[in-house]
Amino acid sequence: MSLSALLIFASVYAIAVATPGPGIAAVVARTLGRGMNGALPFVLGFVVGDLVWFVAAAAGLSVLAKTYAPLFVAIKYAGCAYLVWIAIQLWRAEPVLPQAGATPPAESPLAAFLGSLFLTLGNPKVMVFFLSIMPLVVNPDEISLVVGLELALTIGVVISTIMLGYMLLANRARQMFRSKRAIAAIQKANAGVLAGAAAVIATR
Repeated sequence: MSLSALLIFASVYAIAVATPGPGIAAVVARTLGRGMNGALPFVLGFVVGDLVWFVAAAAGLSVLAKTYAPLFVAIKYAGCAYLVWIAIQLWRAEPVLPQAGATPPAESPLAAFLGSLFLTLGNPKVMVFFLSIMPLVVNPDEISLVVGLELALTIGVVISTIMLGYMLLANRARQMFRSKRAIAAIQKANAGVLAGAAAVIATR
């Protein structure tokens, strides 16, 4: 695959990833509530989820996705349930000042990974890109093992960089809050954002 074609794909994909949606909302809200705790497995779930959709598109499995539509509906609602669960946790969490040194309630790496994975597999925006938009940028007939590996590496680098960037910005914003009342307000506001994102996904 030529460098120019790879750069075009990376640019289009980066715009799709960085565009605010349920995934970005989950990343920002989770970071504002928990800081950078569990950031790596959470981002890894997004990476793996996008790679699953990429492999499906590259292998021409869009027909399979339609054939087994109930499975993807179930995955979508699992992602919605995860968003609602985070929203509830944020709403009920005791406000913690970042400078106080206390840490938010622990979350297992597996739970963080599976949460973002299910969210990605059930996110309509991801489905649309890899099953519809990506073939317009990359000719499916030209995809070989080498090209597939190049694209997969590009996907991993782009999405992890963007998601970690959003996390760092959200964590910096979190450090600016100096009162428990402000922390509580931002937690409840982001709980509302996550619940709204779950509703949007569920109704599509």
